[in-house]
Amino acid sequence: MQTLIIDVASQQLHHLQDKKVLKSYLISTAAKGVGEKKGSEQTPRGQHIIRAKIGANYPKKAVFVGRRFTGEIYSPELALMHPNRDWILSRILWLSGLELGKNRLQDCDTMQRYIYIHGCPDEKITGTPASHGCIRMHNDDIIELFDLIPPKTPVLIQG
Repeated sequence: MQTLIIDVASQQLHHLQDKKVLKSYLISTAAKGVGEKKGSEQTPRGQHIIRAKIGANYPKKAVFVGRRFTGEIYSPELALMHPNRDWILSRILWLSGLELGKNRLQDCDTMQRYIYIHGCPDEKITGTPASHGCIRMHNDDIIELFDLIPPKTPVLIQG
């Protein structure tokens, strides 16, 4: 069975098969730390699953807004034109919490908070917290991971 473990302290995502680490990836979690409350811009902790996979077969650095491909491909020039955009690139793994009252339903629902594992401009992945709650990955890494794991893969966020 495949599992993803997100270690907020080390800013790494570990891809496991039958409890054996297959690969570890450098990530970036929330700049505001961990927390489950809606509107907190924090990365939610606990047990989750991959609820949806979005972006299969789109080009590397494809730009998504509202989980829809905009037709744009990220570039430094595009970034200059949209300096305040929170870049969601290449692929999206949409998370859903499994723990009632902690990360599911009420004012802490991970899926309703639109928390994803997604690509972003590669230069923003430095191993330090910097996102608005999501888990950011390098584009090559998110594409690789996206192709390896099925929907409903368990995800544990520790922090």
